[in-house]
Amino acid sequence: MEESALHLLELGAVFFVLGLLGRLAGRIGLSPIPLYLVGGLAFGNGGIVPLGGIEEFTTLAGEVGVVLLLLLLGLEYSAAELVTGLKRSWTAGLLDIVLNAAPGVAVALVLGWGPVGALVLGGVTYISSSGIIAKVLGDLGRLGNRETPVVLSILVFEDLVMAVYLPILTAVLIGVSLVGGLTAVGVSVAVLAVVLLVALRYGRYVSALVDSPDREVFLLKVLGLALLVAGFAQAMQVSAAVGAFLLGIAISGSTAENATKLLEPLRDLFAAVFFVVFGLNTDPSTIPAMLGWAVVLAVSTTVTKIATGWWAARRQGIGPLGRARAGAALVARGEFSIVIAGLAVSYAAVDDRLAALATTYVLLMAVIGPVAARVVEPVARRVLSPARRPAVAPTAGT
Repeated sequence: MEESALHLLELGAVFFVLGLLGRLAGRIGLSPIPLYLVGGLAFGNGGIVPLGGIEEFTTLAGEVGVVLLLLLLGLEYSAAELVTGLKRSWTAGLLDIVLNAAPGVAVALVLGWGPVGALVLGGVTYISSSGIIAKVLGDLGRLGNRETPVVLSILVFEDLVMAVYLPILTAVLIGVSLVGGLTAVGVSVAVLAVVLLVALRYGRYVSALVDSPDREVFLLKVLGLALLVAGFAQAMQVSAAVGAFLLGIAISGSTAENATKLLEPLRDLFAAVFFVVFGLNTDPSTIPAMLGWAVVLAVSTTVTKIATGWWAARRQGIGPLGRARAGAALVARGEFSIVIAGLAVSYAAVDDRLAALATTYVLLMAVIGPVAARVVEPVARRVLSPARRPAVAPTAGT
C-alpha cells in the first residue's frame, strides 16, 4: 500500500474514532477531553493500536488547536470586561493562585522533580478549564445566576495570569538566563498592556481589518492573522497561545461574535487533535505508578477550588447555596493544564512521568468538575437546610 494512502487511512480512523468518543461524551453529559486523551493513549506508543507516519501532521495540527482554543477564549472577553474583572477579582485571584498551585508544587518537590517540575505542575493544578466551565454553566442554565459573574471574573484573572506565566515558563524551559527570563516577562506584560490599550481605544479598527461579508474571506483573514500573531509571539519568546488570546481580546463586537461562530468547528477539530497528540506522547505504562498521586492532587485541588469560589462569592454578599455553586463550578481542569504540561514535555525539560501524572490528573478533573457542578446544589440544599425536628405530640391536659 502506498505511504500516502496509509496515512490517509490512519488519519481517517483517528478522526472517526474521535467523533464516536465525542458522541459518547455528549450522551453521558461529560466533556470529551478525557475521552480524547484516552484515544491518544490508545493510538500512541505502547497503546492498543500504535500509529506511525502521521506525527508531523498531528503535531502541527495540535499547535493550531492551541492557537484556536486561546483565540476563541479571547473572543469571549472585551478589554473592558477584562479590566473590570481584574479589579473585581484580584484578591480572590491571588488566593486562587496560592491555594491551587501549592498542591502541584508540593507533589513535584516530593517526587524530586525540582523547581522546574514544581513550576510546571503548580500551573497544571492551578488553572481551571474555561471551556468546560462555560459549557457546564450553559447546560445547567446558570449563566444568569448571581454567582456566575464571580466565577467568570476568577477565570478572567486566571487567563491574565497565564499571559505572564507562560512566557516565564517558556524562558525557564529553554534555559535562558535570568536577564533573558525577565526580558521575556517584560515583553509579555508590555504586549498585554499595548493590546488592552489598542482594544479599548482602537478595537473597531482591528475588527474592521479582519471583518468581511464573505465567509471564506473572513475565515482566511481571521485564521491567517491569528497564526501570524501566534508565530510572532513565539519568535519573541512569548507564548503563541498568549498571542492568540490577546488577538481575540482586540477583536470585539459583532466581528467577534461572527468569528466565534465561524471558527468553532475548526477549534473543535484541531483541539481534539491537540489532546490526542498529548495522549500519543504519553506512555500508558507510566500511568499506574502516577495514579495515586493524581488522586491526591484531584482530591486536594477539588477542595481548594471549592474554597476559592466560596470565599470569592461570600465577599460579593452571595448566600451559602450560591457560594457552593461558585466553588463547584471552578473545579474542572482541562485544556490549559494540558497546554502547560505539553509545553514542558516538548522541551524535554521535566521528568517523563510528569506527562503521565498530568494526563491522569486532567482525566480525573475533567470528569469530577462537571459532576461536582451538577450535584452540588442538591447536596448543598440538604447540608445547609435546617434539620427537621420531629413534631412533639401534645400531652394530655395541655
